[in-house]
Amino acid sequence: MKDLGRLITAMVTPFKNNGEVDYERAKEFAKALVNTGSDGLLIGGTTGESPSMSEEEKLELFKSVKDAVGSSASVIAGTTDNNTIASIDLSKKAEKLGVDAILLTVPAYNKPTQEGLFQHFKKISESVSIPGILYNVPSRTSLNMDVDTTIRLSKIDNIVGVKEASSDPDQITNIISKADNDFKIWSGNDNETFSIMSTGGHGVVSVASNIIGNQVKKLMGYVLDGQTDLAATEHKRLLLFFNALFWVTNPIPIRYALNRSGFHMGPPRLPMTEAPDDFKKNFDPVMDQYDMDIS
Repeated sequence: MKDLGRLITAMVTPFKNNGEVDYERAKEFAKALVNTGSDGLLIGGTTGESPSMSEEEKLELFKSVKDAVGSSASVIAGTTDNNTIASIDLSKKAEKLGVDAILLTVPAYNKPTQEGLFQHFKKISESVSIPGILYNVPSRTSLNMDVDTTIRLSKIDNIVGVKEASSDPDQITNIISKADNDFKIWSGNDNETFSIMSTGGHGVVSVASNIIGNQVKKLMGYVLDGQTDLAATEHKRLLLFFNALFWVTNPIPIRYALNRSGFHMGPPRLPMTEAPDDFKKNFDPVMDQYDMDIS
């Protein structure tokens, strides 16, 4: 299976002022992300505002980004939701477009059992030949995929890892300990990258790397080189910015930060709204403490 990379950016979707997806800007942004350290790009995830996009828009976005980056970065397509049949259909279509992997997101709203989660992901994974990365994000789905279910799913040949955003250090450490060495664990939160990688995690699916990718990559490099003190120092330096990007609902802050930096990504799409004034008042002085990598 292709190496999907350690630093995967959960890419913001650019929109035009009239609300349409800006595919040309998406190509430019994808190339800029590769140039600032991204090994892979997650397209059509939470940060990409996928719940407000149509299937046709998602497929065109997958194609546009893959065409733009070619083999210089992996493209992971957000093709799954709480509808198993629809998830299979979209995953097959994405595979035909040449994406490198799919994201297998724990379903929101349905609240299936752990056995339901296992069967849901097994069925989707068996419908395609490309790899799948599990995504556990209880803060969004109101459902936690537990250690046993994750380990069961890790035995399926083309499920190659998990984006873990449970913020439960015991759960994440247990997955790292119990999974086979070829099953990868990516941090699902920037502020947990240091701790997860220090205990054997593979990397991060990052929001912050939309704008400070080189700096996130530097932190990761220190961990991989065994330079724990330098990694800890870099983590502490970036922590305020990592957290500020979640002071209001993601992706409102990161879109605002990109637009403010001069790398225009357009407005959000409802039900997401522009960053509120009280957020800007607190966020701007924080952002000004850091250099932005994207240009």
